[in-house]
Amino acid sequence: MTNEYDVDSKHHLTAAQGASLASGPESAGHSQGKKLRARHVTMITLGGIIGASLFVGSANIIRNTGPAAVLSYAAGGLLVFLAMRMLGEMAAARPAVGSFMEYARVGLGSWAAYIVGWLYWYFWVGVIAYEAVVGGGMLHNWFPVLPAWAGSLALLAVFVGTNLISLRTFGETEFWLASIKVIAIVVFLGAGVLYVLGLWPNASFSVSNLWAHGGFMPNGIGVVLSSIALVLFSYFGTEIAVMAAAESENPAKGIRQAANTVIWRVMLFYVGAILVIATIVPWSELPKPSDIAPFTYVFSLFGVPGADVIMGLVIFTAVISVLNSGTYSASRMFAALAEQRLAPAVVARRNRKGVPVVAVVASTVGGLIATLVNFIAPSSGIYDFIMNSTGLVALFVYVFIAVTQWRMRTKMTSDERADLKLKVWLFPWLNIILVLGAIGIVTIMLFSEDGRTQVWTSLIAAGALVLFWPVVRKRLGQQEGWQKDLLEKEAPAPATVEVRQ
Repeated sequence: MTNEYDVDSKHHLTAAQGASLASGPESAGHSQGKKLRARHVTMITLGGIIGASLFVGSANIIRNTGPAAVLSYAAGGLLVFLAMRMLGEMAAARPAVGSFMEYARVGLGSWAAYIVGWLYWYFWVGVIAYEAVVGGGMLHNWFPVLPAWAGSLALLAVFVGTNLISLRTFGETEFWLASIKVIAIVVFLGAGVLYVLGLWPNASFSVSNLWAHGGFMPNGIGVVLSSIALVLFSYFGTEIAVMAAAESENPAKGIRQAANTVIWRVMLFYVGAILVIATIVPWSELPKPSDIAPFTYVFSLFGVPGADVIMGLVIFTAVISVLNSGTYSASRMFAALAEQRLAPAVVARRNRKGVPVVAVVASTVGGLIATLVNFIAPSSGIYDFIMNSTGLVALFVYVFIAVTQWRMRTKMTSDERADLKLKVWLFPWLNIILVLGAIGIVTIMLFSEDGRTQVWTSLIAAGALVLFWPVVRKRLGQQEGWQKDLLEKEAPAPATVEVRQ
């Protein structure tokens, strides 16, 4: 009996081989001490969902939506949870660094792997550039003698180096960066609850702020729904945990933990933080994030001395954490594309520590080019196009995950389904909900100018990939033909039997 997750008709990759692939061809024989530990995977999971979009960008959502922003974040978190559960089902049975790209290839074909893999790599190259620009700007504000472009290049150099040294170096760096963010949010939530209940010095009971200023949903349900589109992209990055777990000491266990725990982490850190802010500060009185970040503002209400400096450092930590994890994600996906012959073969090469060196450098160079374009030709529109054209990648990925898991589950026998260690409930209704949710978000985005820009630029980027697919498909066919000819030449000649008269 063959599990659909374990073998496909062309590449014959078993689950055990998939686990080996997770640490790279050259690194498969390395000791487990060189792989990520459980604590690394846990913090990479948390780090993937805690960025500057929470510490800064959440203010815009609350100011536009009111206290009902909690619903927007909860709905977005639900969609992410569904996608992670589906990805977890596939990954627990077949760990692979290529993650959803690899499963798309097995379930839907090479065309799906090509599109989703390249779009994902493109997304993280854009993120690398964005975080480098933001981080460089923050360094310039602190040290005016340092030009912003120089700060951006320095950050790129630091984190390409971190990723090149070893997998463990990346994991250890991300562990401590994510720890700072987690500690900041835990302190914020703890102090915030005391403040809301009037148990903090100079505080009063303020739960009524959720409905006392125009109601819980002052601007209507439409704004709540449209905000989900913005919220969803804040959550994008949770899938990094599955990629990292595939390179851990116990891939299957790490993947199951990541898929099972992501929802309460989202609820605690995002929804909890938004609820605290909306309860402490009347939504209509929350300052613009360009004036002061919402976390900084609330910490100042707590009477914390140097709140602006403390939160500035936390936000900077969030920026460089995403830069670090983005470099990891982009390089692993690029290497996985090369391993499936969907990118130049040289990209898949790894050093003796299992690091895909060419993929790391090439991904950083992509981010470097986009960063330099921002400083050299800011009015060209190229940087803005790159940033906008990654807007739908999260939705593309989630839809591919839902359809792939649906396709692979339907091909399994009842015994194979019973053997799954991690299973999506209410199959296939949750798949349908996720796909319809993604379609609904795109529809909502078309009703705003910024949303339409992201939709059309994203479709242009995806369309460019589609145009190149015939060339890639032809190359794949040629390589398969060469391999077939080689196998036929190397096959031993059939034995002959001499018949004596």
